[in-house]
Amino acid sequence: MTTAQDPSVTELTVGSGLYQPTLFDHYSSFQYDPALYFALPVVRKPTSQIYTCLGGGYVASGASGKDRLPSPVYPEDAQLLSLEGAGEVQTPIQCRSSTLSIGDPVIFRPAKAGEICERFTSIALIRNNQVVGHVPTYRGEGICFL
Repeated sequence: MTTAQDPSVTELTVGSGLYQPTLFDHYSSFQYDPALYFALPVVRKPTSQIYTCLGGGYVASGASGKDRLPSPVYPEDAQLLSLEGAGEVQTPIQCRSSTLSIGDPVIFRPAKAGEICERFTSIALIRNNQVVGHVPTYRGEGICFL
């Protein structure tokens, strides 16, 4: 019996799948376009190819591993440092081809959506590169599940 067939179940949700975070990229039966990103500002530039972003330790729940870390997607060649990963206070990245400045955003995709929805109060809705609205997260609605 599936969950949907269980008579005790009164509602179903898609959870993180709605946003297609990175953990869902490898599910062959579940392919949608990524719909959730977050931006971190560059706050330091310790070397010509290393940039330090503010915050970013939104690591997905479950068994620990690199697949639980958020993934930088812009600039395109940005990558997390293997010895640091994503940190609560800072997230350093290596980016060989870009010339980011202090204050510039680095765009990430989360591994799961719950960590983002628990941390932030709203999600900006963007269409054609324009913010067209905001929707509250459960944090924004004052809800704490656990």
